[in-house]
Amino acid sequence: MKSVEVLLVEDNAGDAVLIRQALADCTTPINLHIARDGEQALLLLTNPYFKPDLILLDLNIPRITGLALLERWQSLTTPVVVFSSSLNEAEHNRVMALGAREFVPKPTDIQAFTDAVCRIVEKWALPPASGAASSGAPAGSSR
Repeated sequence: MKSVEVLLVEDNAGDAVLIRQALADCTTPINLHIARDGEQALLLLTNPYFKPDLILLDLNIPRITGLALLERWQSLTTPVVVFSSSLNEAEHNRVMALGAREFVPKPTDIQAFTDAVCRIVEKWALPPASGAASSGAPAGSSR
């Protein structure tokens, strides 16, 4: 089974540890890469050999903010999910306009935090289950 490559752009060491622990419980192997600021993330993303399946982005990061990173680097194929404690509605609208697939507020409860991380990875990074996707039928339909 191929491991899923996830790039976490997060400067808070505590949040990075919680995310790593949440991903360790996934049934699919996850290879987590961590960039501590937007500059490190941009360097990783411009490496032609690095192809993440998902980018999990905090907005409040040093050097290059999450918003500026989204403005500078946009991929048509790699989903970006913003995972942030920001409550700013304008910021939320801006990241979605810049191509983020989802904006997920960081929960303060540890179990809710873990559940949110697992849901994001399952939704955006894991390959679709065989069945509807491989048969060409839309999800939820039966033939």
